[in-house]
Amino acid sequence: MRALVVGLGIQGHKRRRVAGADCVGTVDPVHEEADFRTLESVPLDSYDAALVCTPDDPKFTLLKYLLGNGKHVLVEKPLWFSDEAETDVLAGLAASSGAVCYTAYNHRFEPHFVRMRALITSGALGEIYRCRMFYGNGTARLVRDSAWRDTGAGVLPDLGSHLLDTARFWFGDIADDFRIVSADRFENLAPDHVVIASDGAGPRIELEMSLLSWRNHFTCDVFAELGTAHIESLCKWGPSSFTHRRRVLPSGRPPEEVVTLVQDDPTWEAEYAHFKALCSGQGASNLENDRWLYRSLGRLSSEIQGVG
Repeated sequence: MRALVVGLGIQGHKRRRVAGADCVGTVDPVHEEADFRTLESVPLDSYDAALVCTPDDPKFTLLKYLLGNGKHVLVEKPLWFSDEAETDVLAGLAASSGAVCYTAYNHRFEPHFVRMRALITSGALGEIYRCRMFYGNGTARLVRDSAWRDTGAGVLPDLGSHLLDTARFWFGDIADDFRIVSADRFENLAPDHVVIASDGAGPRIELEMSLLSWRNHFTCDVFAELGTAHIESLCKWGPSSFTHRRRVLPSGRPPEEVVTLVQDDPTWEAEYAHFKALCSGQGASNLENDRWLYRSLGRLSSEIQGVG
């Protein structure tokens, strides 16, 4: 597959490295390394797919051009537009052209995330009562110094989109009934620490995200009828551990199985391989997850911005 990287920021450089020999060119309006300044200046017959790593604002125009010309697209999350109807336009273009439109959520390929999903779907935990996740990094100052990042709902669409997508990856079509528990602006103009929760049917879910965790960290706890499951850290911040504890009745110390990984982050390569498989005909575009995330994040963002 001949791939074009559009946008040469941090993500663009990662995608170019992972694509390796597949990368036939790069596009960026200002980056001096880029081969082209505009997407339209790249000959259409020179590439099959594009890896779009740009800020949110130009995404719709870029994706409309690419899908309209039958080019497969991997686009960095979230698929965030000014109007939900724009998602319908892209879905229609992908369907009519046969091109794949895939929104990248690389954490779905984190080994312990895959392990958690398999454990939940196996039924070994029984009824799932509650899930809480924390995702934090220490990028508050970098975000504050970025004119386009320190705006709107801040950390919510950035890290919250990963957490919401992970909840759907594990639990399926969960309800869109999340509420804002807290939204703080400790160092930034936009919220830099947010907690949201869902109290509806199915597992109760609490998601906390922060730009103020000076050591990057992820934790997850799932409490269930027949045991609990826990994730500590990600491979990129390793070591990363997965713990499954089996309930002892009526009570007692549960036996536990622990898997600890010390390895480089495998998610980028795994996700790119998945995208290539989709492009080779092993899958089709499905933007329903993007629609759900758009509605949920849009509503929550409006609540945050509405209160100052």
